[in-house]
Amino acid sequence: MPRRHIRVTGAPEAPLRAALTALRTELGVPQTYPPQASADAGTPPVLPSYDATDIPLFTIDPPASTDLDQAMHLSRRGTGYRVRYAIADVAAFVVPGSALDAETHRRVMTLYFPDEKVPLHPVSLSEGAASLLPDRTRPAALWTIDLDADGRTVSVDVRRALVRSRAKLTYEGMQKEIDAKTAEEPLVLLEVIGRLREALEVERGGISLNVPEQEIVERDGTYELTYRAALPADGWNAQISLLTGMAAADLMLAHGTGVLRTLPAAPDGAVGRLRRTAHALHIDWPHHMSYAALIRSLDPHVAHHAAFLQECTTLLRGAGYTVFRDGVLPDITTHAAVAAPYAHCTAPLRRLADRYASEICLAAMAGEPVPDWVLAAFDALPREMAEGGRRAGAVERACVDIVEAALLKDRVGEVFDGCVVEVEERRPTVGVVQLESPAVIGRVEGAGLSLGERLRVRLTQADPEPAPTVRFVPA
Repeated sequence: MPRRHIRVTGAPEAPLRAALTALRTELGVPQTYPPQASADAGTPPVLPSYDATDIPLFTIDPPASTDLDQAMHLSRRGTGYRVRYAIADVAAFVVPGSALDAETHRRVMTLYFPDEKVPLHPVSLSEGAASLLPDRTRPAALWTIDLDADGRTVSVDVRRALVRSRAKLTYEGMQKEIDAKTAEEPLVLLEVIGRLREALEVERGGISLNVPEQEIVERDGTYELTYRAALPADGWNAQISLLTGMAAADLMLAHGTGVLRTLPAAPDGAVGRLRRTAHALHIDWPHHMSYAALIRSLDPHVAHHAAFLQECTTLLRGAGYTVFRDGVLPDITTHAAVAAPYAHCTAPLRRLADRYASEICLAAMAGEPVPDWVLAAFDALPREMAEGGRRAGAVERACVDIVEAALLKDRVGEVFDGCVVEVEERRPTVGVVQLESPAVIGRVEGAGLSLGERLRVRLTQADPEPAPTVRFVPA
């Protein structure tokens, strides 16, 4: 199946709740926080002495988000730029070896369901005391990254600091301000720096997949699935996070101890398969054009381009966490899609490994030894993150399947317009169709399926329970 990404903007009503509750039980998702771990979340944090509350930081997140990991401020510095990026200091709240610490290692990641989320940390922490909410003073790991006129990194600093966000912005609102030329200087610079960093990404051969998301939206008391392609502002914001993750990786590599996010280069066979898929989807891919250049030429609003971008995510399989210490570097230190060393360090409220990467960077910058509690977790951390990633992927796929089946269960027999985005090589009568509306991707069975073909299909089955199933046949 094509990879699918779900972004929830509304809460579906009762018809889905039983299926989603059963899914959480099936996957062993924890329902409540243990009492002692919840009590630990109330432990007063260790606050830094450095006060950076004068920096007018702002956050960029979906409207309903309250677990805010990052806040930024951008300014000019001579002919170049200064990026200030504050990351929630979760380690200031979590005592190593405590019940809360143990529970985060059990959960590993925040899990998102259409009706609720299962947080990595208690809500009192992730959406309260540690979250970089506006007009609240919070402890943070404050990155200061100076760039030259081309957006290249000149210097890096990270230290613990007290910070205070001034505003909570949304992607859509920010994009409107930038497009209308009414944005203040820091937002104007987000576009400027974002475009410079995107150009450097092209130069080094990196790839940012602009994959459309399936989005659950509430309308008039009900809900539906739509496709959402990322805004340019999404990409510019992501470049700031990538910049910080690359700086963190370089810092850890120089220090000789760290935890990297790595991805081996795709094997030749995988790229060859994508070339065949591109041909079938009527996408022109000249042999002299690199894979990265092709990706940047595609428009996710065009159906067959969106289908190809979904298939491109198969090259991202194999990403993992690589730990190293005592100056012994691993065989692979780069992330193939980033085309540089890279580390996850900007989402510690929602991802366990980021707390450890942040702590190593703080120690490296200060010229201090990495704390013992960080090294004690090293051996198990890659396995824990891999298991957590598999669970998060299973949740995402199952939630989309359940929602699709629930939305279509009363429409069996109807005909829809779609595009064939996958055909099985061994069984050419079985494939996958992506509907134009609603935003559903489902199995189709019938003679004569052709990859990339626009096709009218009839819905023959839509069962949310016990196993969510959606089936189509050519109409």
